Amino acid sequence: MIDSDLLSVLVCPLSRRELVLDNDSLVSTDPATRRRYRIDDGIPVMLIEESEQITMEEWRQIMEKQD
Repeated sequence: MIDSDLLSVLVCPLSRRELVLDNDSLVSTDPATRRRYRIDDGIPVMLIEESEQITMEEWRQIMEKQD
C-alpha cells in the first residue's frame, strides 16, 4: 500500500494530472493518456517508459470505482 500523504503530492509525469490508487498501481485521471504506474514494494515507479497505457474501458471502470 502507498502512503496517503505521498499519493496526495504525486502526479502523472506525462500529463501532470492527479493519480488514483488501483490495487497495486497508480492510474492517471487523464482520459487522453490513461497511464498506469506500478508500485513495487510500496514505491511507485513513476517513469513514463515503465508505465503502460490502459484501454479506455479499463480506465473508465477504474475511474467509476473512485466516485
